[in-house]
Amino acid sequence: MINLYPLAWPFLKHLDPEEAHKLALKVLASGFFPKLARPDPPLMGITLWGLPFSNPLGLAAGFDKNAEAPDALLNLGFGFVEVGTVTPAPQPGNPKPRLFRLIEDEAIINRMGFNNDGAVMVRTRLARHKGKPGILGVNLGKNKTTEDAAADYEKGVVLLAPMAGYLVVNISSPNTPGLRALQGRDALSALLGRTRAALKMSMPDKTPPLLVKVAPDLEAQDRKDIADVALANGFDGLIISNTTIARPQGLRSDFRDETGGLSGAPLFQPSTEMLADFYRLTGGKLPLIGVGGVASGADAYAKIRAGASLVQLYSAMIYKGPGIVERIKSELYHLLHRDGFACLADAVGADHR
Repeated sequence: MINLYPLAWPFLKHLDPEEAHKLALKVLASGFFPKLARPDPPLMGITLWGLPFSNPLGLAAGFDKNAEAPDALLNLGFGFVEVGTVTPAPQPGNPKPRLFRLIEDEAIINRMGFNNDGAVMVRTRLARHKGKPGILGVNLGKNKTTEDAAADYEKGVVLLAPMAGYLVVNISSPNTPGLRALQGRDALSALLGRTRAALKMSMPDKTPPLLVKVAPDLEAQDRKDIADVALANGFDGLIISNTTIARPQGLRSDFRDETGGLSGAPLFQPSTEMLADFYRLTGGKLPLIGVGGVASGADAYAKIRAGASLVQLYSAMIYKGPGIVERIKSELYHLLHRDGFACLADAVGADHR
């Protein structure tokens, strides 16, 4: 099955990107897709927040927005899968077309707008996974028309925390008006305070880790403010980063000027530089998840050495197929072994030492 993807790609790339995405989810959710995962060697494991990750490679939010195929995705070899973004109420998202392949650049532009089935339906689907092996994160957003953003995140944690290995407050998508304004110091502090209070009230005995996902387009002062607020509010980690509204020079695709967030290969360098900056700003005290342009073991290793405890991908799977998961893990293992690391945790932030 791994070797069939290059044969399928010439057909898939001519399908509408959103329809191809739906088809992929249907195939995965059918239950007939083969298990590609192999046992992970101990060197690849890491424990964060009391959760044992068998390997550090995860699937970023956006692929399985509605938790339709989390078990099948874990069976590809991911150490964890993040579903969402989920909003309290269902919403259709932005008008189509809203998803574009930049094939020449191995990139994607999307302006989906948090299209999803809503928290109640996603909770029902996640309940089917509860008790099974594998770590599932849930990425939370606000509905487009909600004025009190914190109220939506409060609803999200109350509904979905019992089903989540960890939760993510997504305030960095460029496709929901006003959302990125929540990354300012005062707005973020108020939002996170209310969200954490709602989480503790709904699950007083044991709460899942609560993380924040930030944009790659932040200025230096904004980065410092976010790091300070996250540390002061006792947050459990940061995800760095979401898609970018920037358009780096050299993009070749005809779709390069489409509105929306850019992901994939062009995001690797800026997101990794920002990851290193947040590791420095937080003094390595806060677990970081590195996202953006990961397509090889070397890419994942670079993010780990820059400060990431975990790494996520998405766009590369579109271009390389599901077999990329095991390939990246194999390459990463050999790099860790080559450099003499006794465990994955020892490599985190190695470039800062």
